[in-house]
Amino acid sequence: MMNLSGKHILLGVTGGIAAYKSALLLREFQKAGAEVRVTMTPSATRFVGSETFATLSRHEVAIDVFNEADPGDSWTKHIHWGDWADLFVIAPCTANTLAKLVHGQADNMLTSVALAARCPLLLCPTMDAEMIRHPAVQRNLELAEEFGFHILEPESGYLASGLEGAGRLPEPESILKTGNTILEQARKKGPLSKKKVIVTAGPTREQIDPVRYISNPSSGKMGIAMAEAARALGGDVTLLHGPISSELPAHLNPVKFQSAEDLFELIRAHADADVVIMAAAVADFRPETRGEQKIKKEKAETTLKLKPNPDSLAWLGKQKKSGQVLIGFAMETENLEENALKKLKKKNLDWICANDLTGDGTGFEHETNHITLFGDNIREEFKGDKSIIAKQIMRRIFGK
Repeated sequence: MMNLSGKHILLGVTGGIAAYKSALLLREFQKAGAEVRVTMTPSATRFVGSETFATLSRHEVAIDVFNEADPGDSWTKHIHWGDWADLFVIAPCTANTLAKLVHGQADNMLTSVALAARCPLLLCPTMDAEMIRHPAVQRNLELAEEFGFHILEPESGYLASGLEGAGRLPEPESILKTGNTILEQARKKGPLSKKKVIVTAGPTREQIDPVRYISNPSSGKMGIAMAEAARALGGDVTLLHGPISSELPAHLNPVKFQSAEDLFELIRAHADADVVIMAAAVADFRPETRGEQKIKKEKAETTLKLKPNPDSLAWLGKQKKSGQVLIGFAMETENLEENALKKLKKKNLDWICANDLTGDGTGFEHETNHITLFGDNIREEFKGDKSIIAKQIMRRIFGK
């Protein structure tokens, strides 16, 4: 079975009779492991209700650029969704929407997202055979290919008009196969193609005794998002992760660690990586001694003595090889910029992602984040869903 685990698929549905088949296509993408969001043209809702796609995708369906019920929610949705997607599939794509796409029109959410999208666009033109053959439609298909859009030719057969000919929406399996091929081609052309990338994520656990430890609330979500973003740019990614609850896809080559010392040994083993992204929340200290058995409270000392842990990122900075890119993370509760810039210089990093823990919806365990990226005379802020800003940060760093 095809594996699209971790991929974000944006499904566009336009106003043709084949719109009912898009619900089946959505389910097939989900079965392959992808997360799917749906945007529909107003005409498409005459064939299939938006509630169907909302229920199946478990996301709201975007139709209008202006949402009268919540104007603030909709105004920039086309930008955020365009950043979120790894692949935008428009199936079916009517002659009307095709014309709008190749002439840059944006009069609904679907066409607005298409203009904002940073990902490959797959069009499945679906209409009656006579419409497909029309010179205007043929010219628009040529323009679409000139713009770099991917076209999946319609199948032949019995059409809604009662006639026989080319114009049918291809079967979901064919669309999935084509989409997967497009994604793989994009990966191979990415700026990290043939590059070895190491990403760390999640917390460390420093054992006090067999049942107690020092740790932090890191969920590993930001590190996982950075790993997926690196892989989307073509990187050969290995994800080193602490104890986290998230299910990790095999394509990230996950390797588990427990303590900061465990992580240090893994970093030493992978120090030849072309890119290292240190997003793990690593404990600076560990207990000076560890109890071999559970420490009974009546015998326990009330003072816990600590000693420093090895600093993997500082070690990498000292061992840094020519052309290697080191990206660190700094989680701060005060003096964000000052502390981040100090860490950037002290540890010989190329970039540092400074994460302010004092904001709402940012930092540990949240789905969203607020990161300020610092580099050589560069300061840029990124806010929003962790999976989106991870892509934005990686594109900013590697120039795609």
